[in-house]
Amino acid sequence: MREKYNLPCNIAQSLNVIGDRWTLLIIHEIMIGHATFNEIKKGLAGLSSKLLSERLKYLEREGLVEAELYSAHPPRYRYALTDGGRDLEDVFHALVVWGKRNLRKCYKKLTHTSCGHEVRISYHCEHCAREVERKNVNVVTLAPEEQPSR
Repeated sequence: MREKYNLPCNIAQSLNVIGDRWTLLIIHEIMIGHATFNEIKKGLAGLSSKLLSERLKYLEREGLVEAELYSAHPPRYRYALTDGGRDLEDVFHALVVWGKRNLRKCYKKLTHTSCGHEVRISYHCEHCAREVERKNVNVVTLAPEEQPSR
């Protein structure tokens, strides 16, 4: 995929990696346990084999997905998320919560495993060891020496 946004913004740079059509849905299929090409394709009606193949190769190059060969003839792969791919689970949870609040058609909600009640997403300060209200969260631009190089 080509870079679409040349902006110094985490959202823009993240969308350069995961913002293409079908990409997040492919990652979600792998996250919920659909590990083979056919399982992923079956879960995403309307996605062409060619596009799925392109996206999986791209996600491998970006370090979000790993492919393991499980059959040599014909070559077949099992896909798994890397740590970076698994980190997107928080993004998916945020989208589920947003959808529950804002969509007319809503199919999912987040619930607590133990009691079954809905949960909310919160912010936690590791330094203070406390929950932080959203109004007290700031986005701060990193100094050049703090920016990770990839």
